[in-house]
Order: sequence, then C-alpha cells, then structure tokens
Amino acid sequence: MSDMTDDPKSGSKSGLMRNLPLIVILGVAVVGAFTLRDYISFDALRDNREALIAFRDSHFLLTTLSFLAAYILIVAFSLPGASAATLTGGFLFGTFGGSALSVTAATLGATIIFLAARYGLGEKLKAHIDASEGKVRKIKEGLDENQWSMLFLLRLVPVVPFFVANLVPALLAVPLHRYVISTFLGIIPGSLVYSSVGAGLGAVFERGESPNLGVIFEPHILLPILGLCLLSLLPVVIKAVTGKKDL
Repeated sequence: MSDMTDDPKSGSKSGLMRNLPLIVILGVAVVGAFTLRDYISFDALRDNREALIAFRDSHFLLTTLSFLAAYILIVAFSLPGASAATLTGGFLFGTFGGSALSVTAATLGATIIFLAARYGLGEKLKAHIDASEGKVRKIKEGLDENQWSMLFLLRLVPVVPFFVANLVPALLAVPLHRYVISTFLGIIPGSLVYSSVGAGLGAVFERGESPNLGVIFEPHILLPILGLCLLSLLPVVIKAVTGKKDL
C-alpha cells in the first residue's frame, strides 16, 4: 500500500488548509472594502455621537470591550475605518485612554494577520529565499541584520499600507516577539496624535467642522516623529561601525 503522504491530493488539501486563514482574511477584506466604508467613518461617528456617549456612560466596561473587539476585527481583516476607529477611541475614552486601547487592539489585530500569513506562506517562502542566491539573498540578509530598525521604521513612517506592513515581516520570517514589540511601540506616536484629535471632536461637532487629520504633518508633531525615525536608525549606524548584529 502506498503512503498517504505521497498522495498529491492530500498535499493540495494540506496546502489549502494552511492558507485558509489568510484566504478568509483577504476575502473579508475585499468584501468589507465595498460594504463597510459608510459604516465606519467620521460621518457615522458624528451622526451617532450622542448615542455612543450615552451607551458609554451607562455601560463603560461593555463599551470598552466592544471597542477593543471592533478595532481588532478592523485591523485583523484589513477593513476600512482604522483612522475613524482611533478617533472614536479618543472621543470616548480621552487621548491616553483611547490611544492605549487603540494601540493594544491594533497590535492584536496585526498579530492575527502575521500569524495567518506565517502559517500559510511564511515558512515556505523563507525556505525559497534562504535557498536563493544573488540580489534576493543579499536583500534578505540585509533585512535580517537590521530587523529592529526596519520594523520600527515601517511603523513610524507609514510609507506602505498597514496591511502590507503586517504581511511583509511574516513573509520574511521575522520573529514573533520582534514583530509584536515593534508594532506596539511603533504605532504609539501616530495613535496619540489621532486620539488627541478624537478627544477634541466634541467642539469640532458643535462647529459643524471636520477633524484635521493632517495635524500629524505639522512641525511640532512631525519633527518628534522624525526624531524617533532617526533614533531607530542608530543601531544600523552602530552595527556598521562595530559589526554587531541584532539580538
């Protein structure tokens, strides 16, 4: 009798099961992009602000848990409305309370994507990259030597969509602890900014205006963030001089 592990159909089923979590996430993300855009937005927050405040005042713990769960789902399934959710956190829980909840939920949601991608594609892709030669191998080695710096830069400077920033580390076999720590710490500055904007939405609503999300580009906010980016590059400079690698 032949070994069942040699059955091509068994191998394809195994591959499908490994990729199923990522397939589900991508499928929900596509559907959500077309169906939820009007439900998770600044306009929705403005129109329902009184009901949200009343519910928070009557059921604070339930509101907190519901916010965490909703934010985790938004990030885990790459649904539209992460910025609006951060504003809502600031609006309901204040600058620091909202930021703490947003950062925690975003990190948990991002970790779900990371693990789904790692489980489905990461190990196989890592094996291909490790076996490759030339430029691909050199890029991989360069990233490996500077993972902490690159991960922090990826979070501090959002040059790629958050969804992509969640997937790339998984596909490059970044250790889970580095991913979680850099994600949590790296998104704190931006979260604080948007949560502070959310905390001031009451006055904005009364004036009938829209929040200034471009505030993050104002010098008094942008310069400290750029300073953090330069700080994250410091280990790269040190390694270039000493030859030491990341721990």
